[in-house]
Amino acid sequence: MSSTVTGTPETVFTYGAPQLKFGSGASDEIGYDLSRYGVRRVLVVTDPGVAATGHPQRVADQMAQFGIEARVFDGVHVEPTDVSLVAAIEEARSTGPWDAFVAVGGGSSIDTAKAINLLTTNPGELMDYVNVPVGKGQAPPEPLKPLVAVPTTTGTGAESTTICVMDVISARVKTGISHARLRPTLAVIDPDLTFTQPSGVTAASGMDILCHALESYTARWYTTYDHRTPEQRVPYCGSNPISDMWSEKALTLLAGSFRTAVRDGEDAQARADMAIAATFAGMGFGNAGVHIPHANAYPIAGQVKGFHPKDYPAGEAMVPHGMSVSLTAPEAFRFTFDASPERHVRAAELLAPGADRPADLVEFLPTVLADLMRDIDMPNGIGAVGFDEGDIPDLVEGTMKQQRLLATSPKAVTEDDAAGIFRRSIELW
Repeated sequence: MSSTVTGTPETVFTYGAPQLKFGSGASDEIGYDLSRYGVRRVLVVTDPGVAATGHPQRVADQMAQFGIEARVFDGVHVEPTDVSLVAAIEEARSTGPWDAFVAVGGGSSIDTAKAINLLTTNPGELMDYVNVPVGKGQAPPEPLKPLVAVPTTTGTGAESTTICVMDVISARVKTGISHARLRPTLAVIDPDLTFTQPSGVTAASGMDILCHALESYTARWYTTYDHRTPEQRVPYCGSNPISDMWSEKALTLLAGSFRTAVRDGEDAQARADMAIAATFAGMGFGNAGVHIPHANAYPIAGQVKGFHPKDYPAGEAMVPHGMSVSLTAPEAFRFTFDASPERHVRAAELLAPGADRPADLVEFLPTVLADLMRDIDMPNGIGAVGFDEGDIPDLVEGTMKQQRLLATSPKAVTEDDAAGIFRRSIELW
């Protein structure tokens, strides 16, 4: 493999997305969709909470009319860990072989299905494919089976992306696997499935949509990277004209519907807007990348103490992914402002149309974010979920392990920079 040509700017960006089916009742057509691939045995992957709604079994049952045998695996762990993924992979291996996979649920179910697909079609073990420095970062040598992603939450954008995220318990850090072969074959977005999403989940997962859009929109421009040869190009290639389009549209939809969806979960238009915004944001960041808020979120979630969020499973402490991303976002965007002031201002105007510009424009986007977070009852900084000044060194250490994400930042991030962002994020307002 050739080395990166240092000093020669990149001239190429890549764009990838799954096939997409959107609309009320779209999930009723999955049997037909899979029949076009000639599959006969399908594993439906979900978590116990989503399984209780009946949606996964309904999706499985309607495949029979197309001659497809479907089995539901409901052992997904909310906020997956390396341990939970290995258990799911072993279950799939023992009951397989499978011709295709269908994930029905939030990002946890979709990411678990990606891991199952990867490790039932390729040799080796999970950590062989996990990003360096936590894992070996190997590329899968074999193609994967068809994967249909059916989100029931509006946030992760996992149905659009090449990323599988997990907590690595022994390292107390959240990381993931990133490769183009992980991208779902088909994303089926049925807003009807999101009506069971509680207010607290809508708020946290909606902040994930928002940060996906903001981070990809403010990511370093693709021509600022050193030139890569084709085999070196990664899914996160920097902001570009196509990712910008999806990010801007997602921000516009969020401006009109985010608060409404949190306040009134029965508002069909708000639910539909949030569902498509999640996918649009995924189609943006899944190509451009995310940066500091997500890099900070991984140690926040991985080093959780005793925090129990509203409307999530009560049995264990967790900081949900979208919530953890949001907690340092205002300060992160204050830090990155001078790299692209016009983009930060434009993002604030899209998210809060008609809002007065502050005299100091660096405060515009952080203020808009903090106002929104207050309105939807997000915690007031990392202090509100149990962290204090003494935790900052460990949080910084976790952030600096996320070099795949930090490489997308429009500004270089040192350990001191990260510490300052965490320190100023102990309390946001």
